[in-house]
Amino acid sequence: MPAPARSLRRADGFTIIEVAMASFILAFGIATSIIVMQSGFKQIDVARGTTLASQIIQSEIERTRLMSWTMVNALPATHTFDGTEYFSDSVAAEKYEVTRLVANDGGRADVKNITVRVRWQTYDGRWQQRSFSAIYAHNGLYDYYYTLARP
Repeated sequence: MPAPARSLRRADGFTIIEVAMASFILAFGIATSIIVMQSGFKQIDVARGTTLASQIIQSEIERTRLMSWTMVNALPATHTFDGTEYFSDSVAAEKYEVTRLVANDGGRADVKNITVRVRWQTYDGRWQQRSFSAIYAHNGLYDYYYTLARP
């Protein structure tokens, strides 16, 4: 009897087309992930800058609110701060530009509109800006606190 014929089976594997398609899908997934991460880092940078800008604005508005009417009335119409005057961190001093604008509100000399504006540049070179306005009136709440209620 003849020996049973062994069937020669070729080993199953992937074709070059299947490997190419899998590589393409993997590369596409990695590239998309990198783009999403870059976008996320940009948003984190803007959020971090906005938080610090808000703290700067709040600090300057509160400092201005504690001034007497005479001091507020004597403020220059536009003043850009030297960051080293207010920041202990030299990086913040160089990165943020703080400008205070003081103008008569509606033409009335006894009411001042005070705006504090903060500008900074994100790591990708885009400029961001945040601002806040407050009204300070002669014999108003803040002037009263400074001149009458404060010992």
